[in-house]
Amino acid sequence: MQELVQQSAGVGLGVFLGLLIGLGLRKRQGRSGGLLGGSVILTASAAGGVALIVTMALYAVTAG
Repeated sequence: MQELVQQSAGVGLGVFLGLLIGLGLRKRQGRSGGLLGGSVILTASAAGGVALIVTMALYAVTAG
């Protein structure tokens, strides 16, 4: 399990940082639609977590 997390951490972190920057710029322009609870950090964290879980599942299935 720990190995799957380590292999997938880069993808989760990359999605989190990319969304943090992108959604932060979008919110500055006054467009906050589609954010979870109106929060950029919450939305980016949720998307990063989902990306981490999906990547872990893909690694688990392909290593099978």
